Parts: sequence; C-alpha cells; structure tokens
Amino acid sequence: MTLRVLPSLSALAAAFSLTLATPTTPLHAQNPDIDAAVARVQDSIIRLREHIHQHPELGNREFETAELVANHLRALGFDEVQTGVAHTGVVGILRGGRPGPVVAVRADMDALPVTEDTPYPFKSTVRTTYLGQEVGVSHACGHDIHVAVQLGVASVLAGMRDELPGTVKFIFQPAEEGPPPGEEGGADLMVAEGVLQDPAPSAIFGLHSFAEMEVGKVGFTSGPALAAVDHFKIRIIGQQSHGAAPHLGIDPIVMASQAVTAFQTIRSRNLPPLEPSVVTVGIVRGGTRFNIIPNEVELEGTVRTYNPDVRDAVERRMGEILAGITAAGGGTYELDYDRGTPATINDPALGEQMLPTLEQVLGADNVVELDPTMGGEDFAYYANEIPGFFFRLGQVIPGGTSGGHHTPDFQADNSAVPVGIRAMSNLLLDFLNAVRPASE
Repeated sequence: MTLRVLPSLSALAAAFSLTLATPTTPLHAQNPDIDAAVARVQDSIIRLREHIHQHPELGNREFETAELVANHLRALGFDEVQTGVAHTGVVGILRGGRPGPVVAVRADMDALPVTEDTPYPFKSTVRTTYLGQEVGVSHACGHDIHVAVQLGVASVLAGMRDELPGTVKFIFQPAEEGPPPGEEGGADLMVAEGVLQDPAPSAIFGLHSFAEMEVGKVGFTSGPALAAVDHFKIRIIGQQSHGAAPHLGIDPIVMASQAVTAFQTIRSRNLPPLEPSVVTVGIVRGGTRFNIIPNEVELEGTVRTYNPDVRDAVERRMGEILAGITAAGGGTYELDYDRGTPATINDPALGEQMLPTLEQVLGADNVVELDPTMGGEDFAYYANEIPGFFFRLGQVIPGGTSGGHHTPDFQADNSAVPVGIRAMSNLLLDFLNAVRPASE
C-alpha cells in the first residue's frame, strides 16, 4: 500500500497539546496480551453478535440492544455507565490504572427496515411498523458487527485496565441511519448532549463493516472518506384533468419527468468535472388512475457532495431548474432541501500515526487504501470536533459472497468479529501509549 506523505507524529502530539512518551511495549508491535484476551472472549462475543442480529431494532428504538450493552459494561466493572443518551445511546467510561489521555471509540446500534434473506441460522424474522407500513427489520448494514466488536474491545481492555495508560470512552450510538421523521437522533444529538465532554477525548476511533472486502482485511482513506448526505422532497403542482383532455389541465407528471432529467445536468454541466457529486431521485409518487392526470407529483431523493461550495451550487440549481420547468408548464413547486450529515474527514496526522498499527496487527498486505465513497456516515459529527480515525472491516469469508449494504442478502461473517476486536484494541492501546500528558 502506498501512503501519502503526512504530518509527523510529533506534529500530531503538538496539535493535541500532549507529548510523546516511550511506552513499555514498542508502538505498532503485536501485543500478545491482546491476542490472548481476544482468544478468550471471542466465542462469547460472537454469541452476543448473533443475539443482536436476531433482535434488530430501528433508530431511536434500540431499547433491548442498549440494555444488553449497558449490562455488559457494568459486568466488566466500568467506572461509569450512562444510558438514555440521545434517546437510547449508552456511554461507558473505563479508567486505566496508569495516567494518560482520553480516547473515544464509537459503534452504531440501529438496524434497517429491510427483510432479511440470508442462510444464517440466526437470521432476523422481526417485523414492525415503519412510516405506516409493516416491514421486516434486519442488520443489513453490519451494525450488529460494530456493536459486537466494541463489546469485545471493552472486554479486552477491561481485563488489562491496571496497565491501561489513560481512559477509554465507549460510545454506543443510536440512529446512525437517521432518526424517524420528526425526531432528533444519531451522532449529531449525542454531540449536542455532551458525549465529547467530561471527560473530553483527544481523538475518536470507529469502524464499519464492508461488504466488498474479505475477512482479515481492513480499508482506510486518509482525508475525505465519506460524503455529505442531503435529502430533498419536492411537490410539483399542476391541475387535474381527464387523461383524454390534457389541454384542460396542467400535467405535473410531464414537469416532474423533465425535472428528473434536468437534475442530471447539474453534475454534467454546472459543476467542475473533478468535483465528486451525486444527485439521485429515489422516489416518484403521483396519480391514482390510468386515465387521470393528477393534481401533483412528489419527488424525493438524495444529494452527495464533499465540497461545501458544490453543496450550495446543487441546492441553488435545483431551485432554478424547478422554477423554470414549472413556469414553462404552468405549474408551481415546493422544494424542501434538508442538509444532513456532513462529509467524514479522517484526520491525516492521526491516520499516519495509526496505520502502522493496523499493518503490524493484520499484515501490510491486508491494509488497503480505499478511494473516497459517496456513501455517508454520521461519524462525521465527532470527527468535526476532534481528530477521527474511521476504517472499514472486511466481512466476507474468502470465496463467499454478500449482498450490498442495505439489501436483504447482506451477509457479515462471524469471523470478522475477532479481527475487528484485535484491530481496534491495538489501535486504542497504541494511541494511549503514544500520547501522554505533558506533565508526565
């Protein structure tokens, strides 16, 4: 893997107002204590993963998952366990026996309204009502893996807390996929409720399973990694008439069709060719009968960008396009443009410091540099406040397959769990060992 030339480790320490110390264990060396601890806990943690997978819960409704997490942390003797953060979030504080900095690690707990179609004996058969419809519920994005890995890390580090040089804040977050309409939630609300304070971490780590990567591998992107996520809703309003007499009405379907096509010219004709962006209309809704021109049509979709100026330009051009098309067609429109999760930016200096740990633990050939993706992650809200390190965890057994994220046949193998525990435990311990208070 070819890495970019990034600021030095000493520059990172200066940015944190901390100084480097010489650890008792060399940085980036495999830690046999962690390996032994992972071997001891992995079976019980995998059983927890299967339980969480069988009992998925949607955003802001992770009641049983949160209770499981809190009970696990209390059983490990955590110094503090706070529940009810941002509705159903859990925050655990593990203070080591040696002085040192504070570092945070985050896992998201929510599932999706997707009916699972996998061969797993622990597959989800849960059903619930979502937006007025009966839906299946499943962990079709791997958040059950994330929770299990973090519970495993908690077990590993709690078992070596006397030698732990600092404090680890474990953040179990609800509603990463977004809260239900009309509710607040997710990382934004956790930050607003003070999750990065008292104690305040110097950096935060997180991971996400990756359906395109084999177990044993991890992927990382330095700098911009995941896109900003915006959500738009549009009403195009015309005038209803008989389908056989379109001249007596104003056709919103024709105007909506023109708008969908014209939106694609924003990317191709209004933005610099090398600026990443996506404009996608995912819902077109209108009409009640084949021979009636409806009064209105609804459009709904998403915009993905990295550059704030591009974000502004897309929203402006959408409004200009809608104004022109509806004026020409004799109709009107309403545009509700909601700016959601910002872009996730991995701190380059923190990445330079921590990538050698991943290479040492997993092997350099198993650490892959990934291109930025247009997918979004609300880990961005944490990484906008403090340096963040977010990586992807391989989840498919060699020779196996998985459907894409958010699909019924999404499959994350249990064997990804101990890999994630080893990787994250070593990252956290190496960070704590490398950065110490200036007074020490």
